[in-house]
Amino acid sequence: MKISGGCHCGAITYKADVEPERTAICHCTDCQKLTGTAFRVTVQVPEENIAFSGMPKIYVKVGDSGNKRAQGFCGECGSHLFATSVGDGPKVYGLRTGTSDQRDQLVPRKQVWHRSALHWLPEFEGMATAEKAS
Repeated sequence: MKISGGCHCGAITYKADVEPERTAICHCTDCQKLTGTAFRVTVQVPEENIAFSGMPKIYVKVGDSGNKRAQGFCGECGSHLFATSVGDGPKVYGLRTGTSDQRDQLVPRKQVWHRSALHWLPEFEGMATAEKAS
């Protein structure tokens, strides 16, 4: 599926070719803090399937796994755009679906780090669930 999107102010845009079934909810506490809300929804995109216009700022965080994750966001408006690995090797971007013009078509199929889900959230019936990332 071809998608397009970008940050709130328009300084950074992208075009990508995604597999909608790779859309997931993450309940980890880092995603909660970085978004300022209960969870984050992403779709995985191999680097060869995405092209950016504009230069995101990068913040590197260390996850529970010990792996470093580059968080890409707009330096002007602050919109979070993606996360990806740090260092050499092929990259897979966790593209933030809320930045996509086709976000209504990117329906999550699974949820990860469910053990960190906030107790007041409703259950997402029929969705694959993992207590940690797989």
